[in-house]
Amino acid sequence: MAGGAREVLTLQLGHFAGFVGAHWWNQQDAALHQTTDAKESPGELCPDVLYRTGRTLHGQETYTPRLILVDLKGSLSSLKEEGGLYRDKQLDAAIAWQGKLTTHREEVPPKNPYLQDLLSAEGVLSSDGVWRVKPIPNGKGSLPVSPALTPKSLIPTEGGIRVWSDFLRVHLHPRSICMIQKYNHEGEAGRLEAFGQGESVLKEPRFLEELEDRLHFYVEECDYLQGFQILCDLHDGFSGVGVKAAELLHDEYSGRGIITWGLLPGPYNLGEPQKNIYRLLNTAFGLVHLTVHSSFVCPLSLGGSMGLRPKPPVNFPDLRYDATLPFHCSAILATALDTVTVPYRLHSSPVSMVHLADMLSFSGKKVVTAEAIIPFPLVPGQSLPDTLMQLGGATPWTPLSACGDRSGTRCFAQSVVLRGINTASHISQVTPGTSLPSTLHACASGEEVLARYLQQQEPGAVSSSHLLLTPCMVAPPYPHLFSGSFSQQGVVLDGTSKGTGSLTFLSVCSSAEHPGIWGLTLFFISAPDPGRLGRRAHQTRPAALGQFHGCWSRTG
Repeated sequence: MAGGAREVLTLQLGHFAGFVGAHWWNQQDAALHQTTDAKESPGELCPDVLYRTGRTLHGQETYTPRLILVDLKGSLSSLKEEGGLYRDKQLDAAIAWQGKLTTHREEVPPKNPYLQDLLSAEGVLSSDGVWRVKPIPNGKGSLPVSPALTPKSLIPTEGGIRVWSDFLRVHLHPRSICMIQKYNHEGEAGRLEAFGQGESVLKEPRFLEELEDRLHFYVEECDYLQGFQILCDLHDGFSGVGVKAAELLHDEYSGRGIITWGLLPGPYNLGEPQKNIYRLLNTAFGLVHLTVHSSFVCPLSLGGSMGLRPKPPVNFPDLRYDATLPFHCSAILATALDTVTVPYRLHSSPVSMVHLADMLSFSGKKVVTAEAIIPFPLVPGQSLPDTLMQLGGATPWTPLSACGDRSGTRCFAQSVVLRGINTASHISQVTPGTSLPSTLHACASGEEVLARYLQQQEPGAVSSSHLLLTPCMVAPPYPHLFSGSFSQQGVVLDGTSKGTGSLTFLSVCSSAEHPGIWGLTLFFISAPDPGRLGRRAHQTRPAALGQFHGCWSRTG
């Protein structure tokens, strides 16, 4: 890998994880194009951490995500499982059998207008039947589509989005997509809906061997693998898949970082009590067991609670989103994820996945919470100290982990990333001789401003902060979420700054002082004791969730 990048392998497990991942990779793709177009790029983030170089059978260079994606049968729509870069459409396997044949052909779902126009903008189907990507100056990624020249059909409508592949604009390697054929994505039958079912998937020798082959393919080509990031659905059977995958990584790649982002979609339907109980138990079992094999686990959700007592979805002052649409919820979570993962994706930084996890893990507690300001409300003409002072004394971030009210809790460690603010706005421009509004206005650098502000907010916490010029890119097909005072790119309309600023806050709290990280309380008992668990709880537990002796939950 170029420049000694500290490579990271990403695993996406589940359909909502696919939604978040599609937005995530679209943002990485937009950042690549921005770097290509910029005359003086800061070069703060290293794309080789997440991407790999390759070459097609026709000698064309490719730059694809270092990714293993697991989903169910019927979830890909028009996307081919082997991708579209490495396989010749005109190539058919030779048939040696001379006997009678019966052919069963399934109609390919039609591409939506967004993907059709995107393909025509990025590549061309040559006469030999091979789809070829149009080159761009640095040879990485695909051809950028300028927002100013983007036709309306290149911006997908919410009604046209059924699955995550409907708006994915990044080409994947043939070894990226791994399908679970045993369960169906659509319909009421054959669903992967319980934790125990997910565990059993990776106990099947054939699927386990396929996953291990893909892991070895990506890992063996890395010069310095710093670890794995897992995007995993928690509300369904993929919770069990994630646990077994994390266990596999922990056993085979000891010493590498394993950071798990547990994902849950928006509000649930109160009229489906049985599904809600499954959702609660899948989430609880997943979080408990993922912490055993992960460096740390961070649940991400726009719901106010993960328990059986629903709360309104979280509110961002400058975002207008529909919490019932996975397309909207996943976009916000991907934006936060793109910022909170910055520390281990920088060109020059001593922080690795292991170092970040060591800092945030307190006394062996490995569940952390995430919070964010999206977008960061820096008004033109103001400085960073001015904006931070206007945010007020109370913690201004919006919670993204459905952990309830943080008031009265203690933060032990935090990692903070602020990005997208130009250098001229980092410090105060107060005229010499005038009184300073606050101690922040006396700081000599933006890094010092941010560090002092965090020390004021959480005096006893261990803080690590990063201040980046590079913004978080939200080019189409990112949905229109920003309020009227911001542009589609998250910029204040009367401003001249480029990109969007996004402040993401990651903290670890003591379980003794926190009111309930998941909206529920967990009790651990050393041995199976039906009497202590209660006869009713023992009888109503779904058998498909598997055997979890000595662990049950109640809503908090």
